[in-house]
Amino acid sequence: MDPVYINKQTISAHLPMAECITVMEDMFRTLAKGGILQPLRTLMWLPDKTGLLGMMPAHAGGPGIMGVKVITIFHGNGATGHPSHQGVIILFDGNNGTPLMLFDAEEITAIRTAAASALATKLLANEDASTLAIIGAGEQAERHIESIPLVRPIKTIRLWGRHREKAEQLARKANLLAATNITTNSTTSNSTNITSVDPNTPKTQTSIIITDTPQQAVTGADIICTVTAAGEPVVKGEWLSPGAHLNVVGSCTPSAREVDTETILRSKLFTDRLESLFNEAGDFLIPKNEGAIAESDVRGEIGEVLTGTKRGREHPTDITLFKSLGIAAEDLYSAWHLYKKLR
Repeated sequence: MDPVYINKQTISAHLPMAECITVMEDMFRTLAKGGILQPLRTLMWLPDKTGLLGMMPAHAGGPGIMGVKVITIFHGNGATGHPSHQGVIILFDGNNGTPLMLFDAEEITAIRTAAASALATKLLANEDASTLAIIGAGEQAERHIESIPLVRPIKTIRLWGRHREKAEQLARKANLLAATNITTNSTTSNSTNITSVDPNTPKTQTSIIITDTPQQAVTGADIICTVTAAGEPVVKGEWLSPGAHLNVVGSCTPSAREVDTETILRSKLFTDRLESLFNEAGDFLIPKNEGAIAESDVRGEIGEVLTGTKRGREHPTDITLFKSLGIAAEDLYSAWHLYKKLR
């Protein structure tokens, strides 16, 4: 039988965020125990550097599966109406190589990326963290607004995007998806405060405040998520408060970064995969090339924190940072989870 293609709508219906966080926990535990083959991705840049084709394979011996994600990234697609990330994930039987199912890569990538950040937040952020800063206003900003409150009692979300109108649209969309009662108040000329009430937790209110600058969003925040296409830092270490946790998500190439060197130096640094960090992450590689940090300064992978082989946060005032590269094993386990539900 030919493998079935699973579209975005079906994936969205069958891979809810809370469920995907559990899938990511299972995957990272298995990865830390050596049960997953996870080579580096291969990137083919177009000659003019306007876009790239990425190929990301992985294999898991326990469930007997392997797969590959083939994805294109064109950050200039916003002007054309196309998504920046597009592609397919192919799931194979690891015992005989039979193709099992094909999936829309855009939707799986969007969900599993935010789910991995939520897992890192669950492991590393202070338990009472309640103020969330989102730097960026695209797809991943929306997904992190969904995922982080599932693991921490978020009361205030500060949102900054390069284009204020886009940030305002996202704030309204986030509230419309979650709320039964919505009020909009302009408390000052520089901010928009949109308050929603979740019907499942009627005693808790979450305010989304749109800020004029990244610094306004980050200063005093308990959790910071950078989800931009920036090549230069949008967050500075001098803005960080003791006890903050960062999920640095947007950049995944050696020459691009979202946080400055001081942010890295002030943080206890964790990642999804050390090999990926040491080869692909400009947020780490640029400070390393400056001589500011070494590979031995990295605390470990979040899978190692899960299995107890590495310590995570050790003190409430620690600043922790999860550098997310987005590895193929996340796609593989998400696809496998969907396959088991849909077959």
